[in-house]
Amino acid sequence: MALRRILVFGATSAIAQYVLRLLVARGASVFCVGRSAQKLDAVLRDLKVRASGAQIIDGTVADLTTAERHPALFDRALASLGDLDTVLVAHGVLPDQTACEASIDATLEAVAVNGTSAISLLTIAANLLAEKGGGVIVAISSVAGDRGRRSNYVYGASKSLLNTFMQGIRHRLAGKGVRVVTIKPGFVDTPMTAAFDKGGPLWSEPVKIAAGIVRAMERSNGDVYLPWFWYWIMLAIRHIPERLFLRLNL
Repeated sequence: MALRRILVFGATSAIAQYVLRLLVARGASVFCVGRSAQKLDAVLRDLKVRASGAQIIDGTVADLTTAERHPALFDRALASLGDLDTVLVAHGVLPDQTACEASIDATLEAVAVNGTSAISLLTIAANLLAEKGGGVIVAISSVAGDRGRRSNYVYGASKSLLNTFMQGIRHRLAGKGVRVVTIKPGFVDTPMTAAFDKGGPLWSEPVKIAAGIVRAMERSNGDVYLPWFWYWIMLAIRHIPERLFLRLNL
């Protein structure tokens, strides 16, 4: 299915910006939602330079943790684009695990951003595209959601919530012409991971992850690990026996 009229949440994230450039280069019209007015303005100006006169490049600023405002965002996107065939949920945070262990508020904030706010948006997207009888729903999750680990289990739990919800939507919409794609990147060199030591072969550049996301948006249905080798890494991690797993520093 051609990706022509696309609504993107979290449009100012590093990965989403590269995805948007690729989509616009393929002729898509886009409606972008971001939290920072300054960053969103920069993204929109960049995309308008890359777009043809026939393409629509538009967007709005919003705090996505306020679920009551989500329906209005879809209404604005529909009014701007005229229709929607694709919804990409790309917003999220990488919380400090130690801070979350010391603060219930920090933990719940992370779950609200990565989990419940995404669930609200995805519910609206699922209802809209089910009624339309076709389209693509995509959410950027993480390999961290595949198994809880001491180093980042709050982040992992929030992404696990997202993963399970996407599985349910996929099952619900099976046979209705709507593809539901969960993107599970591994380690990506973005501002969100600025504090990490990024040595070693497991780290990827956001532009490469974005290319994989667009390919998945065009043809996939299900979980997509990026890069591909993370499927095998997480398969091994998921199958480590619990007694052994508890001794590992992961």
